[in-house]
Amino acid sequence: MDFKNAGELLELCSKNHMQISDVMKKRECELGETTEDVICCRMKRVLEIMRNSAVSAMENPRKSMGGLIGGEAKKLNAHHAKGQDICGAILNRGITYAMGVLETNASMGLIVAAPTAGSSGIVPGLLLALQDEYRISDERLIDVLFNAGAIGYLAMRNATVAGAVGGCQAEVGVASAMAASAAVELMGGSPGQCLDAASTVLMNMLGLVCDPVGGLVEYPCQNRNAAGVANGLIAAEMALAGIQQRIPLDEMMDTMYSVGKRMPSELRETALGGCAATPAGCQLCGAGCME
Repeated sequence: MDFKNAGELLELCSKNHMQISDVMKKRECELGETTEDVICCRMKRVLEIMRNSAVSAMENPRKSMGGLIGGEAKKLNAHHAKGQDICGAILNRGITYAMGVLETNASMGLIVAAPTAGSSGIVPGLLLALQDEYRISDERLIDVLFNAGAIGYLAMRNATVAGAVGGCQAEVGVASAMAASAAVELMGGSPGQCLDAASTVLMNMLGLVCDPVGGLVEYPCQNRNAAGVANGLIAAEMALAGIQQRIPLDEMMDTMYSVGKRMPSELRETALGGCAATPAGCQLCGAGCME
């Protein structure tokens, strides 16, 4: 059940009449020489951490270590409670959860890097929001987390998930692709539609730079996690509607990696360009305005 690229993954799904999550489970069992019960138990713990990191910031907001974020999730939650949100229930809950996870991360709380700490809010944000809206069981969420893991594995094997290598498109972009693919399977889509959604996300986020203010994984990272949820939701909706992606996921990952390597170093997690180099950004980190 091992696979090296999205094409091979799709072939395994077709040949064995399996969803992506099923193939990934079999792969983990084979490589780890263990049972499905064991790996599902581990993934259950992953889901617990994801949920706790998303919810805790809404209930007990904490200032981040760098002081740049804190309390945003609680504000969004209160806004939603008033019935004044314009995004709709799923997206509002998704961005609230996502921003909450980033707040937990930046205040030294326990999170799941999915695939990185700086993009850790997107997968739980989107999946927990869908669970709330459609009353989906934890067991189903645990299943599709293996789907998300398969997309993350492919990105790590064939491209990168590091902002220092490929920019934020490699972190928030890949996390959004993971979330979109998992959401499609969760809502009854086919393996092909899952990969279409993941490819669409990477296309839409191609070239996104990594420019953390003060070099801290706080700002604008938290905002981009919220945007990543929206992007993943859009791509999933398109795929479920039957809109096919003309560029396969393997090619989009190659393209994302190539674009990332061509970015100047200032735009790859150095805090020397982008938002980090604005006068306001410099003032926030006490560095003064850069020339």
